[in-house]
Amino acid sequence: MTVSQTNQLVAKAKEMADKRMASFEDYLRLESVSTEKRQIPETVAYVQSLIEEVGGEVQILDDLGGHPVVYGYFQASEGGNPNKTLLFYNHYDVQPSDPLDEWKTEPFEPTVLDGILYARGVSDNKANFMARLNALSILKESGGFPCNVKFLIEGEEEIGSPNLDPYIEKYTDLFKADACIWEAGSKDKYENYVVSAGMKGIAYFDLEVTTANIDIHSSMAAIIDNPVWRMIHALESMKNIDNDILVEGFYDGVTPLSEKDKEAAANQPFDAEKVKEQYGLTGKLITEGGPVTESEALAFYPTMTVCGFSSGYTGPGIKTVLPKMAKAKLDCRLVPGQDPTHIHDSIRRHLDANGFSDISLTMVGAEGAQRTDLDDPFIDMVVQTAQSVYGEANPVVVSPSMAGTGPSELFEKYLQLPIAGVGAGWANSGAHAPNENIRLNDFYQNIAHMVTLLTAFGV
Repeated sequence: MTVSQTNQLVAKAKEMADKRMASFEDYLRLESVSTEKRQIPETVAYVQSLIEEVGGEVQILDDLGGHPVVYGYFQASEGGNPNKTLLFYNHYDVQPSDPLDEWKTEPFEPTVLDGILYARGVSDNKANFMARLNALSILKESGGFPCNVKFLIEGEEEIGSPNLDPYIEKYTDLFKADACIWEAGSKDKYENYVVSAGMKGIAYFDLEVTTANIDIHSSMAAIIDNPVWRMIHALESMKNIDNDILVEGFYDGVTPLSEKDKEAAANQPFDAEKVKEQYGLTGKLITEGGPVTESEALAFYPTMTVCGFSSGYTGPGIKTVLPKMAKAKLDCRLVPGQDPTHIHDSIRRHLDANGFSDISLTMVGAEGAQRTDLDDPFIDMVVQTAQSVYGEANPVVVSPSMAGTGPSELFEKYLQLPIAGVGAGWANSGAHAPNENIRLNDFYQNIAHMVTLLTAFGV
């Protein structure tokens, strides 16, 4: 497209977004917090109405447990291609809004300040769903749908999609498509528009050790073991000071980086000083001076992170106590080839072999990793259509893998299709954090990109 055509399309996207903004705001007002089971039936009904307003058919799938899965279908118009089907994956659930005192607006009252729309769930992931429906609305008014379009919209993504597997397995034929656009995506801190080709998996664990029935006077530490030190030593045994993970079997299935992988990582813009400034880091990055670059680590390497630790007295002043128990939370971000169950078994064997058999290990969440081949024609199509919309102002960058996690491995397993992640977020969208937001101009551009992509996909 020419610059003039792009500007016209973005203007049309803004017009449609403004026309449907009241519906968008009502969607954002629904407090669909999955972990608290808040307003789930109301949100499902509203998602159904949003799809039907644009001319889609809806089925509510709720026969396999968990929050309902919404299936939406738009049939290719008479001038479109009935042999091509694009699947959109979205989720209607959101994170809790805590801590409330850090919000500058009401979390579930959408508010626009200086061109930025604030609301819980707006960037993750309600804006992306609305952008796709707005794109379909534009196409419907200007000639019809260029291909078949399907939606899978679940309500448990924010709690690890624990019930999605059986739904996709049972309804594989319903969700069958030629390619999939994922729920998430954004511009990065350098204002590049990022197209993601995969995401890491996760295995999340609770560890606990109890050494007494009650908390004990700390003078007894002369003869009684301390569960806090036991947990510290156990965690220390799994990862050394150089950040090498020492659990035997942890890296099983991880393939060495190819030259193509390294090239893809090298093409990712990364500014260490900006990252340090963004997060207020007080130390150096753990990759500095090592054999692996930051971009390689973010895309291709697994992690082991202590997410939380609790024990004993942590209040003001002094309480001389020997705690009776200690707890830790551990997450492992995984890459293709790693299996969460194998990671659990490897950590269990490691603890037992190193004298920590009394520490319990419970896997409370697990998702596999997924990555689409960067040479897949669909990735190229997403990139080319994005470039036609975003132009030189927002260079398009292909990320081999998001550093985050989602259930895309299930789509690869059952539907066997290429997946690309794009969206309307930006580097400061604050997903999962207070003051979650999108910039409205990014929203309009994303609508325009979806129009362009759907049109190209139907050819």
